Amino acid sequence: MPLYIDGEWQSSASGKTFASTNPATGLVLGDVADGDRTDARRTIEAAASALPRWRARTAYERADILLAAHRIMLDRRDELATLMTKEQGKPLRMALTEVGYAADFLMWFAEEAKRVYGEVIPSARADQRFVTLQQPVGVCAAITPWNYPISMITRKVAPALAAGCTSVLKPAEQTPLCAVETFRVFADAGVPPGVVNLVTCSDPEAVADEILTEPAVRKVSFTGSTEVGKMIAARAGMTMKRVSMELGGHAPFLVFPDADPEHAAKGAALVKFLNTGQACICPNRFIVHRSIAESFLATLRTRVEKLVPGDGLEKGTTVGPLIDDVALKKMERQVDDAVDKGATIVIGGSRLSGQKFSNGAFFAPTILSGVTPDMLICSEETFGPIAPVLVFDDEDEAIAMANATSYGLAGYVYTRDIGRAIRVAEALDFGMIGINDINPTSAAVPFGGIKESGLGREGARAGIAEYLDTKVLGIAL
Repeated sequence: MPLYIDGEWQSSASGKTFASTNPATGLVLGDVADGDRTDARRTIEAAASALPRWRARTAYERADILLAAHRIMLDRRDELATLMTKEQGKPLRMALTEVGYAADFLMWFAEEAKRVYGEVIPSARADQRFVTLQQPVGVCAAITPWNYPISMITRKVAPALAAGCTSVLKPAEQTPLCAVETFRVFADAGVPPGVVNLVTCSDPEAVADEILTEPAVRKVSFTGSTEVGKMIAARAGMTMKRVSMELGGHAPFLVFPDADPEHAAKGAALVKFLNTGQACICPNRFIVHRSIAESFLATLRTRVEKLVPGDGLEKGTTVGPLIDDVALKKMERQVDDAVDKGATIVIGGSRLSGQKFSNGAFFAPTILSGVTPDMLICSEETFGPIAPVLVFDDEDEAIAMANATSYGLAGYVYTRDIGRAIRVAEALDFGMIGINDINPTSAAVPFGGIKESGLGREGARAGIAEYLDTKVLGIAL
């Protein structure tokens, strides 16, 4: 599979390729071009050259192209989802949902392109007027993760195109084939040459370095770990690039004594094991009132026992593999640490064995009880299928436990008391709160966190604003 530069599919400058593999089977799915600094430079040059023509297009013209991409993506939904399941591992049903979610961003930002408004500001002088314009930032670079390998592309590229920016994408090295097929959608929708450019690579350091040091790149949007995000933001600051950072999370899931523990546990199981726990908004700590902890745990265990691990293409599979062996070792380290410090394994707790799992990165869906804040799992993001349960005795204690993290992406509150729901949601230091709801996300609402979980927002009106500069015109009459 080649790179996509200036409207053409091209080999890497070195001619090298690297393999993409299936995390469920270990089998090679295909080879892709292994880009380097030279290739990154070529994508940036193409984007810079195309910028004047693209930003001169009317908002309606840009919207029409995004809507065409939306239609094509939905037409190819089955093929894209099947590829995603093979390359990333999530069950096919979840992959189909993600392709629909990815297409939502194309349609949403097609409409937002036509709603980029300036304003007239009153002046203290009778002979003066102030007018503001919203104009595209310029060449934008997107660095996307493997856990949502198609929707994270459209969530970044769609608002950039809608705003009149051109783009360079470096996808995760674990899921390059999904990026290639997404770019086929853009190409077939009529995105002009140079407006979107793709550089796949096995070693992202050199490509990222070129992106971060090149003055022509005016914005970087990154989704990934907090550790890497901090380094990217610091490097971007050297040339004063704008940055959007959607980083790690350590979501608390608070269940108060007035909540229905069975209902809460059902929601907990659905969101915790979504994408095998490999989602930044998956709960990392279940903080449950002592009076209902036993009932909550019983229902949670029943739900987890019904999960079916396996290859995402096999009928009935509800939990796929982890992305790689590094992730598996992290699960083992966190479980071992918790058990050593007094936690109890309610279910799971180890790698899955047997012929069905022998070649894949499978870890058993796991529940830990008796968890305390000093355990590694309460401070380190898990990003896997482990549900640690802690208990609390009063509301203030629950809030303090929830906020005891440097992360601030998502949080969840289960209660039947509307006053408590609002009071606790306002007290939690997180960017998104689900109140009796496990899916506080949509293309139409802002997505992002505070503290070390990131900067800026994606989706919604805020999403396109990240790709616009404000220009003021002072006019003397």
